[in-house]
Amino acid sequence: MIEVELKARVGDREGLLGALEGLAGGREEVYEDTYYDDVGRALARGERELRVRTVRGAEGAVSVLTYKDAPVEVVSGSKPEYETRVGDAAGVDAVLRGLGYVPTIRFEKRCRNYAFERGGLRLFASVVEVPELGETFVEVETLVADRDRVAAALEVVRAVLADLGVVREAFTNESYTDAVAARRAGASGADSRTGE
Repeated sequence: MIEVELKARVGDREGLLGALEGLAGGREEVYEDTYYDDVGRALARGERELRVRTVRGAEGAVSVLTYKDAPVEVVSGSKPEYETRVGDAAGVDAVLRGLGYVPTIRFEKRCRNYAFERGGLRLFASVVEVPELGETFVEVETLVADRDRVAAALEVVRAVLADLGVVREAFTNESYTDAVAARRAGASGADSRTGE
């Protein structure tokens, strides 16, 4: 399956949440994400991702192992995605380390998630806050079976975002991993300069 997703910065969080509540009931979840790579960063160089995510919500916790291949569409960064639930995140961590992968970054995302249909597609919208970044984002995504369906799915996703009041100038391709890493690097540099 290919994950077709667009992400944008949010100016009016409450207005966005109100619009989404009109589409579907939302649920609060916290994602604890750990990304892995080998010591040579081969996955990152190939624009691929390997992640273990633990989702905590009202119904308990679920962990998921995800591999995302290189993008098949440049503008959105849509990627083939393969994931499966795992019963023991610590056990998966041990397996990945045994295979030569090491955690490269860990962070938390606080999300309010919505599932709905539009244009014959099952869509998933998430209002995301990453505490370290101090910003709110919205993601709208769907899964399609092959590359031939990516362009049409992107049009549906763009239309949903427009209906939610999100302007194209707010779209961003910056990944949370890159943004968190840059923030941490900046904080480390500030600490070393000030001696804190």
